[in-house]
Amino acid sequence: MDAIFSYILLLVLLSLSLSLIFLSHTYKRNYGSPKLPPGKAGWPIVGESVVFALSGPEKFISDRMNKYSPQVFQTSLLGEKMAVFCGASGNKFLFSNETKLLTSWWPQSMKKALLFPSFVENSLKEVTALKRGFLHEILKPEALKHYIPIMDSMAAQHLDSEWAPHGEVKVFPMLKKYTFALACKLFMSIEDPEHVARLAEAFTLVTSGLFSVPIDFPGMAYNRAIKGGRMVREELLGIIRHRRKELSEKKETPFGDLLSRMLLVTDEDGKFMNEMEISNNIIGLLVASYDTTSTAVTFVLNYLAELPHVYSAVFKEQMEIAKSKGTEKLLNWEDIEKMKYSWNVAREALRLTPPAQGAFREAITDFTYAGFTIPKGWKTFWTVHSTHKNPQYFPNPEKFDPSRFEGSGPAPYTFVPFGGGARMCPGKEYARLEVLVFMHNVVKRFKLEKAVANEKIIYHSSPTPVNGVPVRLQPHEK
Repeated sequence: MDAIFSYILLLVLLSLSLSLIFLSHTYKRNYGSPKLPPGKAGWPIVGESVVFALSGPEKFISDRMNKYSPQVFQTSLLGEKMAVFCGASGNKFLFSNETKLLTSWWPQSMKKALLFPSFVENSLKEVTALKRGFLHEILKPEALKHYIPIMDSMAAQHLDSEWAPHGEVKVFPMLKKYTFALACKLFMSIEDPEHVARLAEAFTLVTSGLFSVPIDFPGMAYNRAIKGGRMVREELLGIIRHRRKELSEKKETPFGDLLSRMLLVTDEDGKFMNEMEISNNIIGLLVASYDTTSTAVTFVLNYLAELPHVYSAVFKEQMEIAKSKGTEKLLNWEDIEKMKYSWNVAREALRLTPPAQGAFREAITDFTYAGFTIPKGWKTFWTVHSTHKNPQYFPNPEKFDPSRFEGSGPAPYTFVPFGGGARMCPGKEYARLEVLVFMHNVVKRFKLEKAVANEKIIYHSSPTPVNGVPVRLQPHEK
C-alpha cells in the first residue's frame, strides 16, 4: 500500500511540476519576454544586407511588409539588429520621438569612411554648427537667394562646355560633375577644375561604401570608403587651415562663402568652432551634393526625356519665365517662385525614384509600437519605400502624375524624400533651387530623348542607372 501511495504521490508531484513549468513558460512568453516585431535576422554578421542589396530596398521593404507586418518588422542590416518602421504612422512616430525615445545613429561604415566620430557620437551635444542652428540659418531661403544667380551662371557654362558640343550625353556622370563643382564653389570658393576633380575622386570612393557591410579587406567597398575618407579629410583640413590663416591676417579676401562664415561664427560663449567640427559639416554637405542632389536632378531629367507631355508643360512654364527676363538677366528668387508646375514634376520624380532611402535611429530606452517592443539599443529605420508607392496614399502609384502635389498635396508623413521632424534635411531648400535652376537651363536649350529604354536601376547609397541615363539632345531653333 505504501508503494502505491508513493507512486501516486510521485505522479501528482510530477504533474504539478510540469504544470508549473508550463505556466512559467506561458507567463514568461506573455509577460516576461518582450513581444518583438516579426521578421528574421538572416546570416551572422551580414544579416539580410546582401538580400537588401540584391533585391533593392523597394522590393525588400514591400516583401517583408506583406509577409510580416505592414507596421513594423525586424531584420538585421549592416551588422545591427534593426526594426523597420513602415507607413505614415511609422514615419510620424519616429519623427515625433527624436530625443525622447530615439537618438541619431550612423552605420559603422559611414563613421569609419567619413572619420567623424565626434559628429556622430555627440549628436545630442552642442558641438557642431548643425546643433547650434547655424547651417539651418544659412540654408534658409533668405540666405540662399544669393546663390541663385551663381547656380544659373554655372549651369549655363556647364551646358555650353559639356553638353552643347555633343549630340548625346550621359546625364548621371555629367550631373555628378556639375553638382559637386557647384558645391565646391558655393561652400569653399574652390573653382580650379583639377582641385575639384581630385576631391570628387575621393568622394566617389566614400559614397560607394557608405552603407556597406563593415568588413575591412582590400578590394571591399568598406575598405575603399575608409581610404577615400582619409583623403577627403586631409584635403579639407588643409583648406580650412589655409583659410583661417588668411582671415586671421585680415587679408583682402573675396570669400563670403560657407567656409568663411563657419570660421567666423561663435557660440553663445564666444567660442569658435574647431577645424574638425567645420570639416564635419562641410563633408556632410558635399556628400549630399555629390550623391543625393545629383541623383535627384538626374531622375528629373530622365522623366522629362521619357514623358513628352510633361516636358512640354515644363518647357512652356520655363520659357514664359525666360521671355519675361530678356536675354542677359540671371534667375532670381521671384523666378524660382513662378516654377510651380516644374517643382511638382520634380517632387513626383522624387516620389518615384527617391535619392535617399531613409534614415537610422537608435532606441535609447525600451518602448512599444503597434503592440511590439523595441528594446533599448536596437536600431530603427524609416524608409521612403513604405509610403511613396503605397496605393493607400498615392492611387495608381506607378503613374507619373505631378497633379498629386497641387492644392494641399499628399497626406502628412507620406511624402518624405527629405525626412521629417526635428531632423528634416537642412539642405532641402538648397536642393530645390539646384533642381529648378538646372531644369530651367536644360529645357530652355534642349529637347531630350532617351537613348536607352527601361534602363536598369541598381542601388548603392542611392539609386544608380546602370547606363548613366544617356539622352539625345535636340537644340531648340533660335
